[in-house]
Amino acid sequence: MVPPRRNPYDELASLAGQPLEDFLTEDGTETTEDDDEETWTPPNHRRGSRRRNRATGLPTVIRILVWVLTLACLVTLADRWALLYAEHKASQQLKDKLHLVAAPEVHIGGFPFLTQLAAQRLDSVSVTVPDIPAHRVTLTQVTATADDIRLDGDGPTAVRGALVRQVHGQVLLSFADMNRELGASQVAFTAQGPDRVRAHGTLRVAGRALSVRADARIRRDGDRGIATSVDGIRLDIDDLATYRPGTRPTEGLHLTPASAHRLTREAEKIKALLAVPEIVHRLGVPDSAVRAALHDEDKLHRLTGAPRFLHDLIRVNLLDAALAHPRLLERLGLDLSLLTALTKLTRPQIADRFSFAFQLPTPPGGAVRLQRVTVGKDGIRADVSGRGLLLGR
Repeated sequence: MVPPRRNPYDELASLAGQPLEDFLTEDGTETTEDDDEETWTPPNHRRGSRRRNRATGLPTVIRILVWVLTLACLVTLADRWALLYAEHKASQQLKDKLHLVAAPEVHIGGFPFLTQLAAQRLDSVSVTVPDIPAHRVTLTQVTATADDIRLDGDGPTAVRGALVRQVHGQVLLSFADMNRELGASQVAFTAQGPDRVRAHGTLRVAGRALSVRADARIRRDGDRGIATSVDGIRLDIDDLATYRPGTRPTEGLHLTPASAHRLTREAEKIKALLAVPEIVHRLGVPDSAVRAALHDEDKLHRLTGAPRFLHDLIRVNLLDAALAHPRLLERLGLDLSLLTALTKLTRPQIADRFSFAFQLPTPPGGAVRLQRVTVGKDGIRADVSGRGLLLGR
């Protein structure tokens, strides 16, 4: 049996009588693809506000730090500029007041400087003065540190003066400067003890270069001076003899131990020496022993070979026989013209070549005095102290 044919217009009529929602759903409820998504909620504006505050507040802190650092740098630069200006002015004033050749190096301690200047009081000031002329020598360096300084002025550009309550320092006279100024490249000075200096080098006498040596004792001269007393002066004529100016038994012209030992081995020369009465008298040898030695070689060797004879021969002053027996000295290898020049060279003349003295400059007000004076490896050092120094007007 053939089913009846459906009319399409009947189907459209049935659809028109039902709601669209019933057509779209099975049970009359709406279903969409967004059912599985998270339910929408309104935005939280407070969280975003906090984030924006943090983002906008961070540059503000950085700007404040930059301004603070910039201001600190400017203040520090101003403080350092004022410090350098004050150090320069103080250096120029010290140079003028003390009549120095070179401006001293001045360093003001403490930080900040402007607060010290406002209080008109400096904690400390260090001064280094090089190359101060002091009579025959030049003081290599004078260093001093002043503490508790009271200023008189209205600012860094208007400081009228200063009162230095206390100062201490040191003076150095180097051996290098002494060698250049006193030795003239011919004599060198070295330390010989805590208070002694030795000078050794060459000295030309009668056209001949002699080895010279002298000892100088360093002593304090008053409150501000240093002086020397030279002794132990000795001039060596090769290895033949030694000349010491003076009239004491150890001074004069004496054979060296080496030349005296050689002389006792040369019969002709020792006989010529024993033929001089002045020398025999100095030796203390009996006339009978001398006569026997002059006629008997064995007795001569026994006499001159005795240790006592050699010791006494070195102590004999050959200047006693220089004028009366000039040819004898020539036979011994000693130049008579040189000996004549040595006798005219007095102790003060030789000592003047190595002696020196100096005085510290007089400070403008107050008192400065030398304390301990010592001799070190590099030169002579002296401690300096003072108080109540007035600087400026």
